[in-house]
Amino acid sequence: MTVTETETTTGTGADTCAGPPQGDRRPDGADKYTISEVVALTGLTAHTLRWYERIGLMPHIDRSHTGQRRYSNRDLDWLALVGKLRLTGMPVADMVRYAELVREGDHTYTERFELLMQTREDVLSRIAELQGTLAVLDRKIGFYADAGRALASERAR
Repeated sequence: MTVTETETTTGTGADTCAGPPQGDRRPDGADKYTISEVVALTGLTAHTLRWYERIGLMPHIDRSHTGQRRYSNRDLDWLALVGKLRLTGMPVADMVRYAELVREGDHTYTERFELLMQTREDVLSRIAELQGTLAVLDRKIGFYADAGRALASERAR
């Protein structure tokens, strides 16, 4: 893991692992988004955002004086990373554990590294499985393309 990951949880930087910023983001310092704005920026539902917070997948979300959630660019970066972890097929429990480790600090780098390496191995395994599946599809497509050409040739006679 890089220092930027810790910076994300402390608010001193952006998590470069999360990918490019999404949508129209405000400059840091003016980045107080309502839950409906985060829904529009991320495509997640308000229910999902609240659930992420409830299960510990999201760091503490600031609140306005009236108690409304106020998300920051850092929170959007974290949500982008969580989205990538979801795409890997990482179980929610592992994502929550990862979030806990990030919040615990730098001394958890080894455990985070191991968790991400295991996820990487799982992804590589799935990719290999999908490549095998793609090869079967390509053979079938080739068969039907050849059969279609043969039928068209026969009809043309």
